[in-house]
Amino acid sequence: MKTNALHMVGAINEALRQEMTKDERVVVYGEDVGVDGGVFRVTDGLHAEFGDQRCFDSPLAESGIVGTAIGLAINGMRPVVEIQFSGFLFEAFAQIMCHAVRVRNRSRGRFTCPMVIRTPYSGGIKALEHHIESEEAYLAHLAGLKVVIPSTPFDAKGLLLAAIRDPDPVVFFEPKRLYRSFKQEVPEQDYIIPIGKAALVREGTDLTLIAYGAMVRECHEAAAQAEKEGISCQIIDVRTISPIDRETIIAAVQSTGRAIIVQEAPRSFSVASEIMSFLYENLFQSLKAPIARVTGFDIVNPMARGEDLYLPNQNRVFQEIKKVMG
Repeated sequence: MKTNALHMVGAINEALRQEMTKDERVVVYGEDVGVDGGVFRVTDGLHAEFGDQRCFDSPLAESGIVGTAIGLAINGMRPVVEIQFSGFLFEAFAQIMCHAVRVRNRSRGRFTCPMVIRTPYSGGIKALEHHIESEEAYLAHLAGLKVVIPSTPFDAKGLLLAAIRDPDPVVFFEPKRLYRSFKQEVPEQDYIIPIGKAALVREGTDLTLIAYGAMVRECHEAAAQAEKEGISCQIIDVRTISPIDRETIIAAVQSTGRAIIVQEAPRSFSVASEIMSFLYENLFQSLKAPIARVTGFDIVNPMARGEDLYLPNQNRVFQEIKKVMG
């Protein structure tokens, strides 16, 4: 199997190029994704290779971007649209909530809405307001919508290919701080990572860390620090927020009896809250310690100077590990 060392940007670009080559129904568009290749250059080269009928710039109108994609998807196309930053998803929220996620149910299965909404997501790069939020919990409430957040270049390619081929709408969050933070060997060939399946990415016996997106790397670093003190941590990468893989998460926590959930989003009414809930419902008598969370705070995301104080990091996770083990 031939592989290439790719950043997440390159892995996503490769997935789009391969699927556009394979399936003429796939079209890519959004704000600045055509000629300039996107604000983070994720779609670089696609306009030149496939032309302005397959990869093109849209007006600065998020509702229009998603609305037209819904129409294309219902009529047999496979649109992959980009919202330039996830904070601008709310301009398209009515289209997603009222139409995209309801097509299958509204038509009693006669129609589906196979579309992907890609968007740079979360903090860590000292960006501006509306460029740093974590909106996964808002969207996970919508029945009929799949919400995916990769943490590695390998996962990004496999999950995006799965999302494009899925018969239902998918929001594909791309952690901005991971775009060029590290490279990974990614197969050149076509491969799929199933949506709705979490991954055990580090084995351990004392405690389970549960995370997704950029927080997976913080957990790896915290686990390495804990290992020096004789604490063995396993790590579960959730990968798909909705549908969430309850079985894998429950089995992992059952094996250690302890769990910490790490997310960048605010603490209350969150993905971490949901995971805590089903863990307590299923494992209450098996737990050796209360389940803990390391999260963002229930405040408006701070601007650049305060970002490092807001975001969970290796040290916060490590301190929580010691607390739970104690």
